[in-house]
Amino acid sequence: MENEIELIKGCRAGDDYARKELYTLYSNRLLAVCYRYTGDIDVAHDVLHDAFIKIFTKFSFRGESSLLTWMTKVVVTQSLDYLRMQKRKSQWIINEEQIPDVPELSNNEEHLTEEQLLMFVAELPEGCRTVFNLYVFEEKSHKQIAELLGIKEHSSTSQLHRAKYMLAKKIKEYKNHEERT
Repeated sequence: MENEIELIKGCRAGDDYARKELYTLYSNRLLAVCYRYTGDIDVAHDVLHDAFIKIFTKFSFRGESSLLTWMTKVVVTQSLDYLRMQKRKSQWIINEEQIPDVPELSNNEEHLTEEQLLMFVAELPEGCRTVFNLYVFEEKSHKQIAELLGIKEHSSTSQLHRAKYMLAKKIKEYKNHEERT
């Protein structure tokens, strides 16, 4: 396809070539989004597949944002739907005493590859990972996160704090391991 407008027209018309082009262009980036939320590459592939089915069967892109932004929103929604269906909300509730202080990182600990950081995010417990992704990558407020996930706003802030703590700890351990080898 020559440009994005042609691609959009083709997808709206149900053109399989346009759909294949769209998938080829964006599937890797969108898979990374799914993986950030699910923490499991096999599940991420399933969620991506379901998201593309929604995209192709109901191509409702209106041009209010970029095509990639619109598709990312579809993928995030599909990821959250998957997580909701897993009914693991018990992991989302944290008592105040469980919230540790976030350790400080020195300057040399701030330089990680994106792949390393995404791996650490994927290893977070589901509740922490979801809140972290929504807050950091989707730039949602705690109020918006609470509404999206059906939790209290305080639970969102607690999960984010816990996620930051766990990530800082993983980064510190990783850097200490790197320095020893």
